[in-house]
Amino acid sequence: MVSKKATEHGPLCAQPSALCPSPSLTLAAHGLRPTSTLSTSRPLRVAVLGAGAWARHAHLPGYRRDSRCSVVAIADPNRALAEQVATDFGIPVVARDHTEVIGRDDVDLVDVCTPSATHLELAMAALEAGKHVLCEKPVAFDYRDTLRAAALARSRRLKTRLGFTFRYSPAMRYMKVLIDEGFIGRPFIFNGYEQNSQWLDPVNPLRQVDPDADQSVIQVSSLEGYGAPIIDLGMWFTGSPFTQVVGTMRNFIPERMVRATGRMMRMNIDDGDIFLGEFGNGALGSVQTSFVTVGNYPGLEARMYGSEGALICRLVEENGVCEVLRAARPDAVEFRELPVPAQFYPPGGSAGESWRTLFYANLISSFISELLADDDHNEADFADGARVQEVINAVERSFRERRWVSLPLEEARS
Repeated sequence: MVSKKATEHGPLCAQPSALCPSPSLTLAAHGLRPTSTLSTSRPLRVAVLGAGAWARHAHLPGYRRDSRCSVVAIADPNRALAEQVATDFGIPVVARDHTEVIGRDDVDLVDVCTPSATHLELAMAALEAGKHVLCEKPVAFDYRDTLRAAALARSRRLKTRLGFTFRYSPAMRYMKVLIDEGFIGRPFIFNGYEQNSQWLDPVNPLRQVDPDADQSVIQVSSLEGYGAPIIDLGMWFTGSPFTQVVGTMRNFIPERMVRATGRMMRMNIDDGDIFLGEFGNGALGSVQTSFVTVGNYPGLEARMYGSEGALICRLVEENGVCEVLRAARPDAVEFRELPVPAQFYPPGGSAGESWRTLFYANLISSFISELLADDDHNEADFADGARVQEVINAVERSFRERRWVSLPLEEARS
C-alpha cells in the first residue's frame, strides 16, 4: 500500500514543486543549508593548503563563486605552482609551508587539499590554531585518529567538513529530501556503485598510493578512495549506521605506472572490491567500487528501494549532463527521470556544467552558511568522517580475516 504522503505527490513526482513547496523551509527541515542565504559584513577568510588540480578545479572555483568568503592565502611546497594559482585566483598571500598561513590572524577557515597522508597533521594543526577546517577525505587512515580530530574540534567549538563531494550533487540532495519526506516509504535496500575506467590502462599514472608498501599484501586503495563517498551516501540516505559488514578485495591489474616513481612497478592494490552490510534500522546494503570497470568518470550510482518507491541517482558525465535522478512506484514500475528543482543548485548552476565545480560549489556554500550561522549544526563533519572510515577499516578486517565484522569496532566501545 502506498501512503497518503507518497501519493499526494503524484504517481512519479512529476511536479517537483509539489514536493518542495518552500525551498528554504524544505531544505532547512532536512538539515540542508540553502545556498547563499546568509550575509555578513566581512567575508569569511580562507587559507587553502595545496595548489594541485583538485584545488584549482573544485575548491577555489567554489570559493570564488560565493561572495561571503575570500581566499586570503595559499600554501604549497611547490611555491611556483602556488604562485601561479594565486595569480589565477587573485590570492594575496603565497607560502611554501603551511605554518606560515595556519596561524595568521586574518584566517578563519583552513582548507586541507593535499595528499591523503598529510591530512591528519594539517587538520590537527589548524584546529590547534583555532581555525575551522574543511578537509579532503580521509582525515586519517585509522578511524580512531579521525575521532581524535573530531573531539579536538568539539572541545574548541570549531566546525569541520569532509570533502564528501557527491552528497552535494543537487540531484543527491533532492534525493535525500524525497527519502526523508517518505517517497520510498520504509527503506529496504541500498545499492552503491562507484567506479570508472581511469586506471583500466596500467600506464595511466596512479596517485595517492604508497610505492614503498609491502607488495606481498594487498593494500586498500579503491575501497578508501572510492568507497568513502558511497558509504557516506548509504548511511545518509538510510539515516542509520552500518552494524555488520563482510567484503572482499581483488587486484586485477598488478603492474602499473605510479606517479610518485614515474615507472611501472608492482602495485598490489584493491582495484576492485565489493562488500555487503546491514544497517541499524534493518535495511540491507551493498557497495562496489573499482578502478577498472568500463564507464565514464566519476561513475557513481546510488539506489534506494523501499516499501513505497525507488530512487536511482546517477552521477556520470555523459550525454552533456553530470547527474540524473530517476524514480519508480509499485504501480508505475518503469523508472522515469525527475527534474531537480532550482533551489538545489548553486547560483548559475546547472547539470550541464562540470561536476567538479557544480558539486563543490554546493559543498562550500553549505559550509559557509554553517560557519556564519549562530547554531551547532554541522553536516558531514569529522565525526561523520570517522564513521565512514570505521566502515572502511571493518571491511578491510573482514577481508583479511574472512568473516563478518560487527560495528562499532571493539576499540570504539572501550
